[in-house]
Parts: sequence; structure tokens; C-alpha cells
Amino acid sequence: MSSTTTETTSSTSSLPYEECRGVLRVYSDGSIVRSSKPSFDVPVHDDGSVAWKDVVFDHTNQLQLRLYKPAASKSKLPIFYYIHGGGFCIGSRAWPNCQNYCFQLALSLQAVIVSPDYRLAPEHRLPAAIDDGFAAVKWLQAQALSSEDTWLTDVADFGNVFISGDSAGGNIAHNLAVQLGAGSPELAPVRVKGYVLLAPFFGGTILSKSEAEGPKEAFLNWELIDRFWRLSIPVGENTDHPLVNPFGPFSRSLEEVPFDPILVVVGGSDLLKDRAADYANRLKNWGNKIEYVEFEGKQHGFFTIDPDSEASKALMLIVKRFITENSS
Repeated sequence: MSSTTTETTSSTSSLPYEECRGVLRVYSDGSIVRSSKPSFDVPVHDDGSVAWKDVVFDHTNQLQLRLYKPAASKSKLPIFYYIHGGGFCIGSRAWPNCQNYCFQLALSLQAVIVSPDYRLAPEHRLPAAIDDGFAAVKWLQAQALSSEDTWLTDVADFGNVFISGDSAGGNIAHNLAVQLGAGSPELAPVRVKGYVLLAPFFGGTILSKSEAEGPKEAFLNWELIDRFWRLSIPVGENTDHPLVNPFGPFSRSLEEVPFDPILVVVGGSDLLKDRAADYANRLKNWGNKIEYVEFEGKQHGFFTIDPDSEASKALMLIVKRFITENSS
């Protein structure tokens, strides 16, 4: 049985371990050590132009989400979920890079941003993260039906929701799109109008060309991709698991699944590029409204690592246009 601690003890310090971005160590005896410090220890740029607060959306698992809204807004705004990445193993709504990006999203998109946490592997392997993503959108439905939290309901347009995810969060967003279907009828009066998959984290036992030939020094290199999958997929399964490989031998056919519009974004130097392109092409060929955007030469997560770059600013405009075109 594994155990989780927040600092290394003498019983584990001499054992071999696997590390993820300096914040997670999994030792050979099954012990798990997590650091309370984020991988991206950058200053938080909170100038008061965006109001925010934390809310518990799952009391059973004590999961929280962080809500953001432009402080000066007086009109109804679209709702935009931002589900963080981290290979299903690391990351948090409270990490400063995540918070800074959500500030930018709230102002640039003029939207209410919902940034949920989810249970992390290896303590909680898939499908825990997918289940928690679903719980986070069901929470929104409860808010729409109760109208108790006026901080949210006074500005939120519950009929104009977009679900976005970064890396592992993009995987969660895809699986929510499959589960909810076009029109998201089970979320009424909440209506999802589209999905934004930012470098979605998919896998498979047969490597893509970009996975097999990508540079070893890439920000998200193959060694780390492989480690994230080994730590997050159910014990005894492989990367053709249906939650990992949408087109694998054990996955349901998506040809007849009705999808809301999807925007797929990836960096041209991201090892996940080929899987993202294949995903977009297949769904588009099956008659879905799919937009694929590739940023030449950009690495995985370029938009949060360097949010002020020209590519990141261009991406924000693309997302804003996608929301405008699919709102009604």
C-alpha cells in the first residue's frame, strides 16, 4: 500500500524513485512524496482587475475550484472552464502559473473562468480525474438551478459555456465532450457551446512519429510522457486504455458520437502534435465542426510558460473568436 507524505523521510531517502517536475517523487517501495511548492514558482500578478474566490465543489473528496470574473463587469458573461494540465499527476488551480493564466483569460475573453482541481495520480488513477471533471460541470448546473451565489449568478450566462483543458485537462475536456454529447442535455439549464483542447494529452501503445522522433530536450519529453502514463493509467492497463487513446482497439467508435464544436491547439514542436492532428482530422472527417491550429516551433504549454509571447497573444485571439462564433 502506498503512502503520501509532504517531505522525504529517512525510510525512503535511500530508495530509488521517479520524479515529476520536482514536486512528485514515487519511491520503489510505493511511497509517494509531494512537495507543497509548485513546479512553476512565479509571482502572481493580481492587480485587482479580476475578482476571484475558491469554492468547494466536491465535499466528499474536498475538491475546490477557483472562480474568476472581470471586476468591472456588469453584464452577463460566457463561462469558460480552464482545466489544468500536469500528466494527471501534478498541478493545481492554485499554482501561480495557472492563476496568472486565468487572470488573462478572464480579462481577454471577458468571461467567468472556472478552474477546477481534480484528484491526482498515482494516489488516484484514472478515471478519477475524468469523474472529477464531470463533478465540476455538474456543480455549475447546481448553481444555475439554485441561484444562491449571486457573486456568480449575477454575471454568468449558464447557456453559454465552453470547456477548455490544457494537456491532461484537454484529455478531460475530450472525455467530457464524449460523455455529455452535443447540446449537453443532462446539464440543463447549462448549455455547453464548445470545447477548447490545448495540447490534449492522448496516448497509445504504437508511438506517433512526433513521439518517437521528438527531441529528448523537449519541455515535455518522451521519458516524462511515459512516466506520467505509467503513474496515471489503471494498474494492469496500458496506453490503449479508452480514456488515454480515443481511437484504440478497446475504445468505443466516435464516428457516430455527436460533438459540439471543438478547437484543437498544439505547438509544432510538441511531441503530442501528431496525436492532436490525427484527433482533429478524424473528428472533422466524420462531419463535426473542428478547428485545428498549430503554432510552428512552439513547445508544449507555450501559452502558460510564456503567456506574453506573440504566439500566446495570437492564441488568445483565436479562442476569443471561437467563443464569439459559437455563442448565441
